[in-house]
Amino acid sequence: MARLNIIRTALNWLGRHELGFLLAIAGVVAGLWCFAALADEVMEGGTKAIDRRILLSMRNPSNLADPIGPPVVEEAARDVTALGGLTVLGFLILVVSGYLILAGKTRMAGFVLGSIVTGLIASTVLKDIFNRPRPELVPHAVFAMNSSFPSGHSMLSAITYLTLGALLARSEPRKRIKAYWMLIAVILTVAVGITRVYLGVHWPTDVVAGWTAGAVWALLSWLVARWLQRRQAIERDNETIET
Repeated sequence: MARLNIIRTALNWLGRHELGFLLAIAGVVAGLWCFAALADEVMEGGTKAIDRRILLSMRNPSNLADPIGPPVVEEAARDVTALGGLTVLGFLILVVSGYLILAGKTRMAGFVLGSIVTGLIASTVLKDIFNRPRPELVPHAVFAMNSSFPSGHSMLSAITYLTLGALLARSEPRKRIKAYWMLIAVILTVAVGITRVYLGVHWPTDVVAGWTAGAVWALLSWLVARWLQRRQAIERDNETIET
């Protein structure tokens, strides 16, 4: 009986403290494998057919310069895709960092800012490594520069919104509110990626690669943040400092 109680206590402790870490590590490994496999297929040209099919499905067959749907849909897509741009994301990061500093969590603010800025650097490096051309199959409905793989908007959206969503979720004790913040983060990330294909500036596989790389980066940031919090190097999510 005593041995059974010990096992139960150990399992409860594992569930409270370690299961999240194990799942996050598994997610990082799986994400890295998926990104590597997709990048290999893209570089070998194995995704050309599916990329073309999906991209053309979002265009008027009689006029490839015209995305499907009325003009208001195209304008809405431009608004949504801007949510993954450097201007909007930069403003959002500054707002969140300012809030954390005012709340007395200066080290957490520095960590969040650093994780997203280094993610931007990683995105730029990956683009330079693969150097995939932008789609020329259809006209671009918005301005785009640099190479195509992985999608910078998709990757940075995943890094920023998933990181901030996790930060908000960790500070909220109610499960339904935690789920709400994470759901919003996922919806924003997915929406930005879809608009990149709809507007003709990315192949679908660019977007999937961006989502994957961004999610891996956000998970790594979460793991590092938890490790630093255990060492009391940065403030805990629910820690309030009076000033």
